Amino acid sequence: MSQEPRTLSVNHQEGKATFEIGNAFYRPHTKFVRDLGILAAASYQQETGRLRVLHAMAGCGIRGLRYALEAGANWVWVNEANADLHDRLQRNFAQHLDASKYCLTHIDANRLFFDRYNRFDFYDLIDVDSFGAPVPDLSTVLWAAKFRGLVYLTSTDGRAFTGNAPQNCLKFYNAYARSHPAAHEQGLRLIMGSLQQQAAIQGRGIKPVFAYFTGETYRVMMRFVPKPQLTEDNYGWLGYCHHCGNYQQVGWRKLGRTLCPYDGKNPVVSGPMWLGDLHDRAMLEKMIALAKSWEWRGHLALLQVMEQEADFPPYFYSLKEIGKTGKLNLPKRDALIRKLQQQGYRACTTHLHSEAIKTDASFTACIETAQAMS
Repeated sequence: MSQEPRTLSVNHQEGKATFEIGNAFYRPHTKFVRDLGILAAASYQQETGRLRVLHAMAGCGIRGLRYALEAGANWVWVNEANADLHDRLQRNFAQHLDASKYCLTHIDANRLFFDRYNRFDFYDLIDVDSFGAPVPDLSTVLWAAKFRGLVYLTSTDGRAFTGNAPQNCLKFYNAYARSHPAAHEQGLRLIMGSLQQQAAIQGRGIKPVFAYFTGETYRVMMRFVPKPQLTEDNYGWLGYCHHCGNYQQVGWRKLGRTLCPYDGKNPVVSGPMWLGDLHDRAMLEKMIALAKSWEWRGHLALLQVMEQEADFPPYFYSLKEIGKTGKLNLPKRDALIRKLQQQGYRACTTHLHSEAIKTDASFTACIETAQAMS
């Protein structure tokens, strides 16, 4: 006796949005990343009293829906290059929003950014969730951004960031990436540096809001500001010594004549990249307060770690590397942090690696401290 086919529901729920997926792009396991965008957008809306969103690569539309339903967006421009998804996107938005609150288009994102610029139509938040490298959007997205507005970018191009495909890094980000233990932070900083350089071309600048590495994707939110921010101090090079494990920031004027101060060897040098703050501590404080009021308790630990690490040097030390180089058992992370702090160094955990620390102590000092503890 044959069984009747099982009926599958086409409706999905995330946050306050109910939506259809069908053959549209949607990754449920990246909800946390979308949550961070919602917190930042809602904080911006509370601060300014407005929130106009350009959702440049919509997929099934979940991000645009949540910006409207949870962050209080006044208007959402929903763009998806694949016109075959029009009916599904229309159903997803029509069931939640009045037609006066959104529009739906199907054009190339870069054309859309320039069209909005030509019409003097600028947005408080532009979300670009691209696959692979976020180019050529890096060179065009700011044209549609409002001053002091937010830009949220995605990259899944880990090979280019971590030194495994340096020619791709050169092609996409005008930078050269080398392999080292803190290469995932390097990835975030390469995106930030590239966007900073694009802002500088316009005589403008960007400031970090937050940068987040999920274990497979890189997400960066930046604020577009009218005053230039790029300097020799915050946009430069990162040197890593494969012999002793120490990092150093390398200025433009010292390129080609940099030696490791601990063993005199030549470090490998990556860059140029953003060397300034990784996050905006004041914005994170607002996001933390909002997460508490919404009872999003699962987000607090990450946000608090990001708040602590915001202005640390542009690298981290893994406990594995400390133990391996120092020929000792893997040191206890929190105990090592406390000991370094007692010695007058700054030190904290990092969201980039659960078994790593950020500190202004040298790698050599970390090893000596761990050896003394053991």
